[in-house]
Amino acid sequence: MIATQQLKGRDFLCLSDYTKEEIYYLLDLAAKLKHEQKNGISHPLLAGKTLGMIFEKSSTRTRVSFEVGMFQLGGSALFLSGRDLQIGRGEPIPDTARVLSRYLDGIMIRTFSHELVQQLAEYADIPIINGLTDLQHPCQVMADFQTIIEHKGKLEGLKLAYIGDGNNMAHSLMIGAAKVGMNVAVAAPEGYLPDKGVTDQTRSFAAQSGSQVLVTTDPLEAAANADIIYTDVWASMGQEAEQQERIQKFAGFQVNAELARVAKPDYLFFHCLPAHRGEEVSADVIDGPNSVVFDEAENRLHAQKAILVATMA
Repeated sequence: MIATQQLKGRDFLCLSDYTKEEIYYLLDLAAKLKHEQKNGISHPLLAGKTLGMIFEKSSTRTRVSFEVGMFQLGGSALFLSGRDLQIGRGEPIPDTARVLSRYLDGIMIRTFSHELVQQLAEYADIPIINGLTDLQHPCQVMADFQTIIEHKGKLEGLKLAYIGDGNNMAHSLMIGAAKVGMNVAVAAPEGYLPDKGVTDQTRSFAAQSGSQVLVTTDPLEAAANADIIYTDVWASMGQEAEQQERIQKFAGFQVNAELARVAKPDYLFFHCLPAHRGEEVSADVIDGPNSVVFDEAENRLHAQKAILVATMA
């Protein structure tokens, strides 16, 4: 049993920092908050609290979901672009962390450097939530897991196949899946495989949970008998100059009807969005009956509200 105070004041930087029980506690809380919101039951659990939202990368889902989430929880959210802060003019991260800790009750940051977020967390006296870095995207995975449970009724024992760039999304899915006992298979071209340190860490967590980890360059091998097929854009923010090169390298890694045939007939298709139809996924898959991408996007709101409540209430 997870005590409410166990998560209060905690940072949310990477799922590796959370136990299986803590992850499930957050997912149960997200489901409860979603049920209440859908039924018009107010839950001002963060009344009087303010979340600072630092954005050095552009965003649709992250900004709107956190801002709306804080509003629904009775608190307020303050948008801070990288251009608005003295970080952009060279103020040391420890100074920024200490100052913002005097004003705010929590910080969500969406940026490039994972090390910057770790440093912010080291010096801040308030919870730091990782809204995305180049290495990890844990909030998205919590929304993904909530969506899987809604459609499949469980996580443990399912097979998740990730096809595409071994990026921050792949990293967080691998770690999260291994933590909760899901089997995970990642297929990426040579040179774009997941970070070795993350892969080693994932295998360690999988050994504890009894799940299996496969990293391969064969998308069909990864997708075989999958319950979930997941993909992401081939060129993430900051990689636009590599777009054409990546389109060539990833040509055989599109999630389409041919690939999906090797998955289970009732597989679910996931994409963290935004999506490029005709590149990483065909239109008939993302707009087809197996796709749950908009349920997944909606659950960013509810999963993140659970993280906010658990760490800031």
